Amino acid sequence: MAVVLITGSSSGFGLEGALAFARNGDTVYATMRDVARGGRLQQAADEEGLSLRIRALDVTQPQSFDAFIKAVVEESGGIDVLVNNAGIVRPGALEDLSEPALRLVMETNFFGPLLLTRSLLPYMRARRSGFIIMMSSLSGLAGLPGDLPYAASKFALEGATEALRHEVDRWGIRLALVEAGMYATAIFDSSMVGEALLPSDYPPDSPYRPLVASRLREVHDRRSQAFHPRIVGELFVTIAQADGKQFRWPADEVATRVLGTMLGQDDASRDQFLRMVAGADWWSEGKNHAD
Repeated sequence: MAVVLITGSSSGFGLEGALAFARNGDTVYATMRDVARGGRLQQAADEEGLSLRIRALDVTQPQSFDAFIKAVVEESGGIDVLVNNAGIVRPGALEDLSEPALRLVMETNFFGPLLLTRSLLPYMRARRSGFIIMMSSLSGLAGLPGDLPYAASKFALEGATEALRHEVDRWGIRLALVEAGMYATAIFDSSMVGEALLPSDYPPDSPYRPLVASRLREVHDRRSQAFHPRIVGELFVTIAQADGKQFRWPADEVATRVLGTMLGQDDASRDQFLRMVAGADWWSEGKNHAD
């Protein structure tokens, strides 16, 4: 079975994904910034008689990535699947957001997954196989007011993943993006400490207060209709077992509808168009120069 590494596994998609892979019989390294928060995952695994390995990994500390990946590879013999799931939200209008808040979102949602992937790629290239799953969002397809940092980080992640897909396909390394609607995860709780959580929390003197408060109110009102994160956790397993031809994976009917609206081409047509523009089929075919 596969060796799977998942980030952000203390709750939500990461927790459900870790359990889903463990049920599948895979060796699971479930990582999180603070292993003290791993109690819920461990309890759920114990209740089902599942085995998994909880490890500390802070995706905003890239200097630790090389040593962490090396240790996992030495212990397990390799990593077959990487699920870059960890993410945070910082709501607000640009003028109201601090620079540290903007940078933290980009470090967590963009640079973290990209640099962790970079640390793993040499091992996957050596084995000529691997699957990298990026947890994206519909915010990576449509930027909405009050959601600028998160949308920017997911737009960046989508573009980088699409480009990387064509860089590494010659070695049998596959990539996929998961597109999800609204889910009942903790991202609107713990990840927003120190920022506006509720409409009433938003700075009263901000010229953008009516707009952002309205958006926050809408998000909170819709939480009762949110999907269960188990849907995405199980989707991770499905993707990891696929042939890699599908690039964007909608997790629910809302995501399917938005993808159909925002992206007129299906994955195969878009891929063909990008290959034509890049003129790099020779690379994907394993050649060393264009004929």
